[in-house]
Amino acid sequence: MRIMGLDYGAATVGVAVSDELLITAQGIETIRREQELQLRKTYRRIEELAKEYGVEKIVVGLPKHLNNSIGERAKKAEEFAEALRRRTGLPVEMQDERLTTVEAHRVLDAGGAGPEKKKAVVDKLAAVLILQGYLDRMNHGKEV
Repeated sequence: MRIMGLDYGAATVGVAVSDELLITAQGIETIRREQELQLRKTYRRIEELAKEYGVEKIVVGLPKHLNNSIGERAKKAEEFAEALRRRTGLPVEMQDERLTTVEAHRVLDAGGAGPEKKKAVVDKLAAVLILQGYLDRMNHGKEV
């Protein structure tokens, strides 16, 4: 069994998958689109990757505000997750993703990544951080 983690954004979706033991998350790719609401190809690519990697569950990052409230981006992420449930037939859960993009930028800066490299991988790395947070909670006996 594998779990897929997604970082849903206005123009991109970062994708990560777990190993079969559900211990670590690895970045797979960043799916790009020209317009936010043009999601047909994005859904199709996620379905392809889910089949390719034997994914049995999807985790989508929920970008809550720091005060724990739900804003417009979080509502769009929830709508995206619901559409994935319908399209894939897989269970889809939400994972708090506060500050994962900030952390991804911090990791890339520490590694000396330039602006072009950061732009190419930041969403994929954010998906890794979202999924790894979920796996860590799951593996430490906390309910997910």
